[in-house]
Amino acid sequence: MTEFLTSKSGKKSKLAPYLLFAPDLFHLLIKALLDNRIDAKNKTLIGSGILYFISPVDVLPEGLVGPGGYIDDIIVATFIVNMLLNKFSAEIIEEHWAGDVKLLTALKKIAETSNSFVGKLPSKSLLGRFIKKTKKA
Repeated sequence: MTEFLTSKSGKKSKLAPYLLFAPDLFHLLIKALLDNRIDAKNKTLIGSGILYFISPVDVLPEGLVGPGGYIDDIIVATFIVNMLLNKFSAEIIEEHWAGDVKLLTALKKIAETSNSFVGKLPSKSLLGRFIKKTKKA
């Protein structure tokens, strides 16, 4: 995967450090799905995140965008992990983290980047328009 994170000129992508979290987040979701301390309702949420990761149809398809297509998967996984951290002890979730940095540090870095990235997506402005229309109704 790392050979795809550089441009033809050899310059490293700005997103490269975040794309490398994709396998760790996927691993975390799989392990959390198998954890008996997590209830069925939250396992449904986790399973949805796993399905989003492996689905060929998503906001940024990997087949068309390449490794950059994992950005939306990372955003979804980060959202799910943050929800789990709000409901369960951080120790339970961090127990399954296979990344080379602390989970909370990694999530903070990903969240900061995903907020700026999501703001640039056209779907966010469409969602904003939809929300404004529903509030007026």
